[in-house]
Amino acid sequence: MKNDELLCDCDVIHADVVQDVKNRMPDINELYELSDFFKVIGDNTRTKIMWALDEHEMCVCDLAVLLNMTKSAISHQLRTLREANLVKNRREGKIVYYSLADDHVCQLLETGLAHIREKKAEV
Repeated sequence: MKNDELLCDCDVIHADVVQDVKNRMPDINELYELSDFFKVIGDNTRTKIMWALDEHEMCVCDLAVLLNMTKSAISHQLRTLREANLVKNRREGKIVYYSLADDHVCQLLETGLAHIREKKAEV
């Protein structure tokens, strides 16, 4: 497909469509938060941590061994994920276990991975 085929060359503005989308557009602050949300999960290390936690709740030590990273580095990434409400933790004695915050986060990861695998299968 040529670049000029991607351009709209019409003079007609579909005012009803534009107005409908405008009326349903989320608040600008929500869109900023959504953008920040994707920035947080856009980090490769955080994605690996989230994938692992989608499989099973884990402690910092286990995540560090799994990902061949220091406990300090894992803790730093978990703090970022916690602040973004993507992971939660629970304490059992001296051990703190981490898991994904809710089903929305699980679905986001699983849907994204399914999309990637679907595209690979088409090739």
